[in-house]
Amino acid sequence: MGNREDLLAGAKRCLYEKGYARTTARDIAAASGVVSLAAIGYHYGSKEALLNAAFQEAMKEWGEELGRSLAMEADPQATPEERFEAAWRAVVRSFSENRPLWTLQFEVIAQLQKVPELRQTFAESVRQARLGLVGLFGDFGLGADDEQAQAIGALYQSMLIGTASQWLVDPETAPSARDLLQALRGLAPGLVGTGAGA
Repeated sequence: MGNREDLLAGAKRCLYEKGYARTTARDIAAASGVVSLAAIGYHYGSKEALLNAAFQEAMKEWGEELGRSLAMEADPQATPEERFEAAWRAVVRSFSENRPLWTLQFEVIAQLQKVPELRQTFAESVRQARLGLVGLFGDFGLGADDEQAQAIGALYQSMLIGTASQWLVDPETAPSARDLLQALRGLAPGLVGTGAGA
């Protein structure tokens, strides 16, 4: 690896170990094995830009890992409900396997008002993540157009962030995949057939 890649790997390590706000440029240099602090500015422009890139990379890796897990567990004969439950089981399992990443996600959200460039980067990541989540979990045969896919992705994202926050606070009472499915089953009859004009 070159200095740029070493810095990114070191920044990811620091994010997991120290968090966003407590990571210094010296921490990153030490974790990456890069002697010169100037290398951060040369390759990324600033410590914040490097941390933003490291955070995005960490979330991308989580999505790819979850996608591989879902692909391995996928049953082509499964019903949409069975696929939904299997997908969310994998998500909930990932919370315990990647707890530092989810703790970091909420710390980054708390930093958005203080770091404008982080807010812009995060907002763009959120938009891309919505479509990524539809790709992971599916649109259940709706053949969703872009607008509908964004709406479905926003719902998945809300469920993901909400479930993650509950899991971080109290894993014992956080909703399981089965709980989420049962909640949607309970809501669906009251929502089906109620169009925009209802």
